[in-house]
Amino acid sequence: MSKHSSGKVASLAGGILGDSSASKIQKSLAASVISQSGTEKTTGSKLETVASNVLQSGKYNETTKALAGSVLSQAVKSK
Repeated sequence: MSKHSSGKVASLAGGILGDSSASKIQKSLAASVISQSGTEKTTGSKLETVASNVLQSGKYNETTKALAGSVLSQAVKSK
């Protein structure tokens, strides 16, 4: 079964990439969401770790966590 970023999250990611005030981590996550949208690409292990850390931290906002969740949903589960 293939996994794809939802249109809503992809749209959010596009907005982040165009926002000069977005954080570096938001832009990294957004770029991953966009690159995986409509493709069979999966999340690399480095970005998977970053996204996991974002979701476990209380310092990130809902937007950043939504992007992180989408990135993790694209991760390959090898276990």
